[in-house]
Amino acid sequence: DFDRDIVEKSRPNATFPLNTYQTFEDGKIVEKKGVLSGYYPLLRRQIIGREEIISSSFYALNIVSDQDDLENAIYKVVRLEKDLIEFELETSNRRVVKTYQFAPEAPYTFDMSVSLEGDSKNLWLTSGVPEVELTSGRYSPALKIRTYRKQKNVVDQLTLPKSITTVSSIYPDWACNSNGFLGLIVDPLDEIPPGYRTKYIAGNTLPTRLTLIDPQYKLFPADKYPGYEMFLPLKSDSKKTNFRIFSGPFAKDILKAVDATYSNAITGYNPEYIGAKSFHGFFAFVSEPFGKLMFILMQLFHKTTHSWGLSIILLTFVLRVMLYPLNAWTIKSQMKMQEFAPKMKEIQKKYANNPQKQKMEMVKLYKTKGSNPLMGCFPMFIQLPFLFGMFDLLKSTFELRGAVFIPGWINNLTAPDVVFSWSMPIPLIGTSFHILPLIMGAVMYLQSKFMAKKPQKDGPLTDQEKQQKMLTLFMPLIFTFIFYKMPSGLNIYYLFFSLFGILQQLIMNKQQKKNVIST
Repeated sequence: DFDRDIVEKSRPNATFPLNTYQTFEDGKIVEKKGVLSGYYPLLRRQIIGREEIISSSFYALNIVSDQDDLENAIYKVVRLEKDLIEFELETSNRRVVKTYQFAPEAPYTFDMSVSLEGDSKNLWLTSGVPEVELTSGRYSPALKIRTYRKQKNVVDQLTLPKSITTVSSIYPDWACNSNGFLGLIVDPLDEIPPGYRTKYIAGNTLPTRLTLIDPQYKLFPADKYPGYEMFLPLKSDSKKTNFRIFSGPFAKDILKAVDATYSNAITGYNPEYIGAKSFHGFFAFVSEPFGKLMFILMQLFHKTTHSWGLSIILLTFVLRVMLYPLNAWTIKSQMKMQEFAPKMKEIQKKYANNPQKQKMEMVKLYKTKGSNPLMGCFPMFIQLPFLFGMFDLLKSTFELRGAVFIPGWINNLTAPDVVFSWSMPIPLIGTSFHILPLIMGAVMYLQSKFMAKKPQKDGPLTDQEKQQKMLTLFMPLIFTFIFYKMPSGLNIYYLFFSLFGILQQLIMNKQQKKNVIST
């Protein structure tokens, strides 16, 4: 959606590359211009129309120095072949040669070498700054390193820096800078000095392309989306250092293919780039295992349906079947409580002037009947890990990014559905009308009404009936508000989870009627 908006409103900024470039075709160097392609940039770049020129220090795979202005030096092309390009820089105190060569054996991967002569102290190789990727309005940048620790390789997600952070005691095997869906992995193939550096970059210093969308309303203010950059140290001798670079989508199949290409069964080496793909958030330790299981099932369904939207619906059905025994137990417990509702009424009436005694008698009744009034909340709790898993899947799974379910309505499962939109933002609503959360809330309300037991006509409501009445009214409203700007895929998941819950309730009610008739 952002790509289409930028194409419509700022066509020059939607070209790739941004400037003219040269290619090697049929033994000749050919100059070309960028093409309009709905291009999604991996890295932040210059925005046409802004007076500020971004610093070369933010470029990917640039060499910067702690002592001089090396990042702004101009290299010259000294070698250009079909799959190789070489740059050279000569100054009064150093010579730098950078060579890039495509690796045809692995997707989105190329080799890079850096040769240094002369002053080569305190030099760093940059990762570049990934562009902003939003899921439900959330920006989730991630910095990671892979290290060898306690007899095994470990991928750690770093704390985002607030300025510049330099660590000198760790030997990173590789470093990764990503926006969740896409990223860049810098993998030194030769030994480099220990340490790494991370840097915070203010959004106004290096603005995201999202600032081009409706700037008059400041929908995406630059200062809200800072950038982050990583640096790896270079050797201070004149030897060549080789790197492997992955620059592309963090799709599971792609990363596994790259890992398989460079793995060595004899030595046991595996780059484990798949570790760059991970779940984020406070509940990642819960959502990650559930999310991985859910995506495996979705992939199986996708092979048959060729639709990620249908795969989510089928996944929801399977989860309902898996959880059927637990949900059935809960429903039976609720039905059991309905049976002794008259007794609860009697206790409430008898001890109306003695609340403490009333509560004690209620607890005694629950124990006698083997029931628990809190069981009504149990279905909500058992599905939370799956709900968190689905949310994190939509935030971090490249295969779902831009997946269309119903063209013209649900054009991206990782973004809210859009029925129609407008220019001026409305507080809490934004610039688009999303109907899926409203449908989901309505179905959730019907499910709550359907599951709630009907109160007796005579006498006041019991505490349980009051609780159910409040939950029936407020929970759908709360969930509708929370889910309004959530991904459409998450709304589809919860909508059908509620629909299948109603179906299960119907089945249980039918079974109960049969049991009553038979007895």
